Amino acid sequence: MQPGVGPYAGAGVMKNAVRAEWTKLRTDAVTLVLLLGAVVSTVAVGAAVAVTSRCDAPGCGGDAIRISLTGVMVGQVVVAIAGVLMVGGEYGTGMMRSTLTALPRRSTVLCSKATVLTVVLLLTGTVSVLGSLLVGGLALPGRGFTEAHGFEPLSLADGAALRAAAGSVLYLVLIGLLSQGVALIVRNSATAVGIVLALLLVLPIVAQVVGDPDWQRHLQQIAPMTAGLTVQATVGVDELPLGPWQGLGVLALWATGALVAGGGLLRSRDA
Repeated sequence: MQPGVGPYAGAGVMKNAVRAEWTKLRTDAVTLVLLLGAVVSTVAVGAAVAVTSRCDAPGCGGDAIRISLTGVMVGQVVVAIAGVLMVGGEYGTGMMRSTLTALPRRSTVLCSKATVLTVVLLLTGTVSVLGSLLVGGLALPGRGFTEAHGFEPLSLADGAALRAAAGSVLYLVLIGLLSQGVALIVRNSATAVGIVLALLLVLPIVAQVVGDPDWQRHLQQIAPMTAGLTVQATVGVDELPLGPWQGLGVLALWATGALVAGGGLLRSRDA
């Protein structure tokens, strides 16, 4: 085998590509501010909803975990913008040409970007979700979410709570990857952000407007946000249009499809 050829050489190229993407990300002040903003907005909105919610009697129908994690719906917008800019920013400045010159194998470019974004969003999402649950655990008992009303203290030792927490972290990661894939497809940050936000926010509105219950349920099952956020539910799970992990799987299919399409176009088009 020739020097520099084979799996070890491939692993070295991938390692260098990941290191390069990490350097770009950590030296980009805009992306760092966005990631911090995702944490702050997620926790702040969750706290605001928690302190304004009430459960005045047993059987009030609230879902303490989901209330605490409401901020994920806002944090996802910031995460989507960060995911888009990781690719769209390079197309906007022309840096993508340099990236593809240094790394002609475009699948390596795609994998390195997705890997760095995944790791960063796993950390961002974990901090956001744990912070939200901590604030919710402190605020909700004072709003009537007590054992006397049928609510156990928030704890990740509970299987449903752990699933909601872990699923919310994965949800944010998948939103970032979906956004990155869309940015690779359209190669324009503003357009990509618009498309992602339309997928996340417009489809649920359309589902609410549709009068037919069957069509409404189908739209909820395929919309990336409504399907993906079912993973947060710990109350009334049997009434959901999809099971929690099934819903997250729908979002994973959206993200995979966007990355596959984006990767295919990355290989077939000039920078």
